Amino acid sequence: MHFKLLIAFVEDSKTDLVLDTAREYGAKGATVITSARGEGINQSKTFFGLTLETQRDVALFLVEEHLSRSILEKIAKAGEFDSKPGTGIAFQVDVEDAIGLMHQVDELTNELEDEV
Repeated sequence: MHFKLLIAFVEDSKTDLVLDTAREYGAKGATVITSARGEGINQSKTFFGLTLETQRDVALFLVEEHLSRSILEKIAKAGEFDSKPGTGIAFQVDVEDAIGLMHQVDELTNELEDEV
């Protein structure tokens, strides 16, 4: 079984929605890193040296490759990444190898067999 790592930088107010959406479309779990900071084309506004932008979370999803593009598109829509500037980004990278996923592999194998 081959996996992709989906990485999403999300406004903290939309993290739960993105996590729920990913799970609805096949993700079996996620790791969330809180209080990330980022900058886009335009630099952040500050007030006396304090940044005036919302916090970001980094959500990591290790998903089966056949499900990855669909999940990526659904979380992008849920997070409004393409419709509102500065709301977040998501991308996927190939995973060469992973350990500690046997429970997920068993469940995914059963689900994928039912679809085929």
